[in-house]
Amino acid sequence: MSTLITNIAELMTQDPDHRVLTGAAVVIEGERIAWLGQAADAPAADISVDAGGRALLPGWVDSHTHLIFAGDRTAEFEARMAGESYSAGGIAVTTGATRNTSDFDLTRLALGRVAEAVSQGTTYLETKTGYGLDIDNEARSARIASTVADEVTYLGAHLVPAGMDAEEYTDLVCGAMLSAVRPFVRWADVFCERGAFTEDQSRRVLQAGRDAGLGLRVHGNQLGEGPGVRLALEFGAASVDHVNYLSADDLDALAASWSGWDGAAGGRGTVATCLPACDLSTRQPLAPGRELLDAGVQLALASNCNPGTSYTSSMAFCVTTAVLQMGLSVHEAVRAATYGGALALGRESGNDADGERAVGSLAVGHRADLHLLNAPSATHLAYRPGMPLTHAVWRAGVRAR
Repeated sequence: MSTLITNIAELMTQDPDHRVLTGAAVVIEGERIAWLGQAADAPAADISVDAGGRALLPGWVDSHTHLIFAGDRTAEFEARMAGESYSAGGIAVTTGATRNTSDFDLTRLALGRVAEAVSQGTTYLETKTGYGLDIDNEARSARIASTVADEVTYLGAHLVPAGMDAEEYTDLVCGAMLSAVRPFVRWADVFCERGAFTEDQSRRVLQAGRDAGLGLRVHGNQLGEGPGVRLALEFGAASVDHVNYLSADDLDALAASWSGWDGAAGGRGTVATCLPACDLSTRQPLAPGRELLDAGVQLALASNCNPGTSYTSSMAFCVTTAVLQMGLSVHEAVRAATYGGALALGRESGNDADGERAVGSLAVGHRADLHLLNAPSATHLAYRPGMPLTHAVWRAGVRAR
């Protein structure tokens, strides 16, 4: 079954040539994009959809979420808005609630959050463990995550549970806990921050993840300058996330990691993932997205959807914030929320030839993840902030909204 989407006012491909087409059309066949170009040249298809002069984008790629949780942290949010500072300790509140929730209810809650994200244009998302923090609960979080998300990250190194010795817990994260989650995850992550894991502990976690054959990610430089960026680069991590506080050396080193990259699969560096909804909620300085882009660093935007510091899955909100408050252009922000997220997850390439279909950009052979706006151009995402502009969504070729 093929579907022709025509009468597209603006088609933002986010392909290597950064093409923005007007008067365009797209043909979907199965889960793939089969054709893309000018509407006048479009081939016939089984079904035709009139886009009504709307803008079409790749679906959002949300490369950083924490969806496997139970409980509520409204009181913590209210206290922070009243002036209390953010620290990592609030994670323990969610851990208790998550451990006391059944598999059925954890799955139900996570599926509801995914549905919310998809309804707003997210078509590919990552999520993490990290609210179990013991072997059994981290393993079940990973198992549940593998049934609801496209990519799963092991974050046993989210916080040292109360009453446990930090070194002994790090041993557990690097040993038996890692073995228990390994069948369900593709990535390993560590919260390298004061109040969480030290540089030495973080290095041990990353080495264990690498030895287990996992890709690596780092939560780093959120609450102050620290070793997170440096460790991410040392281990060749796919991304370092938060990056609110960067020294000149951090910025230069991130840029250097991309110096030999030409847009192909080889020679890639470490993506800097900015989480603006989290920055606003924790009242941290917004990550320096403009400076990172100007230095040549590849940038991603993600929601960081979690119960404590960023309880939103709205990628449109993140894009709007990046434009209005971080100095990005609309095109740059949309690219960071689509292609940038795919790059952070190693899913930016792949087509009919290799069967590993790319996400985050629109090209023949890529996965048919499409986001049709109820607006004539992507500029309306920032021009009309907060408005519900998602008109239709296709996820792997299936109409999801």
